Amino acid sequence: MKLDKDVLFLVFEELKNDKKFLHSCLLVNRSWCVTAVPILWRDPGKYFRTINSNYTKKIIKLFNVILLHLSEESRNILKIQGINSSITEKYQHPLFNYISFWKHLNLLFLDTVLFSKSNLNAKDMLLKLFINKNTNFIHLSIPQNLDYELLHISGIEKCFSELESFHCNDVTDPHVLMGLAGICKSIKKLIFDNWYHFPDNYGIIKLIEVQKKLNDISFIYPRRSIRNDSFNKTLEKSLIKHVDTIQYLRLDWKPITNILSYLVNLLSLEINILHFIKSNEANHLENLSLPDLRILRTQRVPSKILVNLIDNTIGNLSEISVFCDGTNNKELMQSISKNCPNLRYLKLSLLTNLNILISELENLLTNCQLLNGLIVDLYDTDTFSIFNWDKLFKILNKSSPICLYKFKFSSYKVIRLDHLELFFDNWKDRNSMLLKISNNYYSAGLEAKQKLNDLYEKYKAKGVINKYFTGTSRNINEDFEWI
Repeated sequence: MKLDKDVLFLVFEELKNDKKFLHSCLLVNRSWCVTAVPILWRDPGKYFRTINSNYTKKIIKLFNVILLHLSEESRNILKIQGINSSITEKYQHPLFNYISFWKHLNLLFLDTVLFSKSNLNAKDMLLKLFINKNTNFIHLSIPQNLDYELLHISGIEKCFSELESFHCNDVTDPHVLMGLAGICKSIKKLIFDNWYHFPDNYGIIKLIEVQKKLNDISFIYPRRSIRNDSFNKTLEKSLIKHVDTIQYLRLDWKPITNILSYLVNLLSLEINILHFIKSNEANHLENLSLPDLRILRTQRVPSKILVNLIDNTIGNLSEISVFCDGTNNKELMQSISKNCPNLRYLKLSLLTNLNILISELENLLTNCQLLNGLIVDLYDTDTFSIFNWDKLFKILNKSSPICLYKFKFSSYKVIRLDHLELFFDNWKDRNSMLLKISNNYYSAGLEAKQKLNDLYEKYKAKGVINKYFTGTSRNINEDFEWI
């Protein structure tokens, strides 16, 4: 029985991240091949995000495929320049116009693929294969070292007219951003990285102002970058006209205006403040009411502010990730327990009053029966502080809801093996754990790490542990599967 093409497309869309599956579909028949190829070539860059021993070979293969899209006249020009003439002479044009399927244009990746193998004279010729009246991209990422006249390429208006996602940084040419503002009006997701803090880039302000569907915006400031309150204030004000459409927001600074009080439709809020502040220094975070909020991620926002924010939700929060200084931790735990029955993921990074976590955790686990993943990240650097991991594990054994099986534990102090073993022994008739432990003691010492790995393997064989990882990074959100 032949599958209808529309049904086949819907099935392949559901499996669009399964490269092996889609590759196998190419060999079934023509209909399957024609349906799979555009999905595979929608974002070729995603297959190169891991650098391994085959990375260079894969880049060369992709470059050769792109060359085959050139006209005979362009091939002859490249031949004169000595660029991969053997490929263009040996093979004909591809059966598919693969570049026409390309929807995610990352110009930094394109530089890596194309311009590492060609000279400056060929750059414009190769770039025009991608930017012309016959291509149409939904995502554009511009690198900091853009050194070609992007806006002067014929067909750019058609090429980027339906752009939905855009990524740039503070050194992106403001004139390019201003030019794109005249072309792109339908951007939904925008990421602005302030890596170097070059002169304030007001081109991004103009680009934000003209959008009609802006839904997801992130202003990302690495720790080493300098915060400019005046420019950040202007960025916040640029969001005012988009309060009806913005649902996802990330700010890597302490809010300067009361913009958050306008964004009542927020589903996700992330605020990362560089240094700890006091409650009286967070005037624009007080008395916020975001009833539809699903995701809350904060760093160095006072617990008192978080308690108020969580209290004003209506039970929709499914993910909470907070890094607090320890003040009002008890009230924070109680607020989560009381107001978050639909919570599925919880990360608690605490500096002080660590054992309050234990005293309130059992009640939280009882009330949050949908909890699926738990991170306990303790900055227990005080010589005299003693966190009772054994008691924490006993509470998890006793009170964890049936769907909780994903854990990450991080601590400067040693998490004892006998405490872990008892935890594993009592994890009976439950889903196999996904487990990560971030601890210098087990990562730095080969003997200690081997003992921990032996313990993991023992309980993996028993089905208690499904997957495990040991690391040192404090950023324990990384390098571990939560799905």
